[in-house]
Amino acid sequence: MNSFNYKIVIFLMGILLIINGCLMLLSSFISYLYKDGVTFEITLASFIVLSLGIILMFFGRKHNKNIQKREGYIIVSLGWIMMTVTGMLPFILTNSMIDISSTFFETMSGYTATGATILSEIESLPSGILFWRSMTHWIGGMGIIVLAVAVLPLLGIGGIQLFSAEAPGPNNDKLHPRITDTAKRLWFIYVSFTILEAILLSFAGMSIFDAVNHAMSTMASGGFSTKNNSLAFWNHLPLVQYIIILFMFLAGSNFVLSYFALTGKINKVIKDDEFKTFLSLVLIFSLTVFIVIYTGVDLNNSYFGNTQVYGKLEGSIRHSFFQVLAIITTTGFVTADYTAWTPFLTILFFGLMFLGGSAGSTSGGIKVVRHLLMIKGGILEFKRSLHPNAIIQPRYNGKVVNQEIIGNILAFFIIYMVSFIVGSLVFGFLGLDFENAIGVAAATLGNVGPAIGDFGPTGNYSDLPASGKFFGSFLMLLGRLELFTVLILFTPFFWKKN
Repeated sequence: MNSFNYKIVIFLMGILLIINGCLMLLSSFISYLYKDGVTFEITLASFIVLSLGIILMFFGRKHNKNIQKREGYIIVSLGWIMMTVTGMLPFILTNSMIDISSTFFETMSGYTATGATILSEIESLPSGILFWRSMTHWIGGMGIIVLAVAVLPLLGIGGIQLFSAEAPGPNNDKLHPRITDTAKRLWFIYVSFTILEAILLSFAGMSIFDAVNHAMSTMASGGFSTKNNSLAFWNHLPLVQYIIILFMFLAGSNFVLSYFALTGKINKVIKDDEFKTFLSLVLIFSLTVFIVIYTGVDLNNSYFGNTQVYGKLEGSIRHSFFQVLAIITTTGFVTADYTAWTPFLTILFFGLMFLGGSAGSTSGGIKVVRHLLMIKGGILEFKRSLHPNAIIQPRYNGKVVNQEIIGNILAFFIIYMVSFIVGSLVFGFLGLDFENAIGVAAATLGNVGPAIGDFGPTGNYSDLPASGKFFGSFLMLLGRLELFTVLILFTPFFWKKN
């Protein structure tokens, strides 16, 4: 391997910080617009980050534009950490958080689109800070590096290394041979859906401010809300929640398929194996939850209240679809306390935390395509045991899936489950009981947000010890970048020159 191209790393860190700083300026404008009293602090944070970005670009200006895989992995992992560290500044300068560990946790939860919060009084925060909080979701949802690749054609040579390092899933569809064009089209769809959702939510009864914030959170599969009770605040407006349901589904589907649908290639969507599986799982699990709620749960006793507007039937349907999609797509919005619906449903929702949305979506988790190919591979093993000499290979969208991909998926699943077990052990060591430990580990690693137990829909993560918040932040980053991108940095052979 060639010598490490550290100047391109420094240069790109500078670019990412400049993007971060510019978006902070947008938050300071919102702060000024709503006269919330923290405009100066957010603007100061923006200028500090912009200055750091310019300095880094200056030191990395004489760089080689060729980005190898090794640089790609470091840029993506380090980029996320740098964005998080600098993204803390608005919270720190406005005294919005109680300590550094909480601020780091909240900011990492934002950029990784996890939605786990340490805040109990969200509504008391200034408008500019609430907007910045949602903005961290929106930046991280589609991907910080994808944004950089989209807006900077100069990355055209080595952009693919960054793109693949950030989204290393098994289904790496491209819309266009040039990676910059792919990134631009993905971001165009992302922005368009966000604007459309914001407009619809405002017509449905949300304020413009709340509509924009929740549109950013939904499309990022994030889950940060501007209200203490999350989407349960609008339990009296079912249309708001139905709109969120629709866009959670779109955000949890492959954005490449959304592009095909918008360009009239509906057949590609209908025939896609992962989309069909994703849709089927949503319908099956929502129907299961609906039956249990409708027949055995008193929605009137809900912690959030006002769960039935048009009777129990409508309420049961709405909350079933909403909470199933919120967990599967790892958005993490809340309309009801699903942990109070029966032990069966608590276990079901816990299991859904390991599912994840589609590859090429903004969702976290293992992803539907991986589960699909593992199941197909498992079924074929039964056939092979009966016909040991037969050549039987799994197919995806009519094409044979080679063993290398299957091996990668199995490795990913094993490492994911090991990470979950280790995470649970660490949280147990830090003093959490069994239910809380496994819940927090699953929710942070899967980028879900609300967990079970004390950290469920009615609670928050403020009771985590400082070390637990930092470790939870690491799990969020690990889950968001799909394990390999981060863990490969801890292997000795990664750092060898040849």
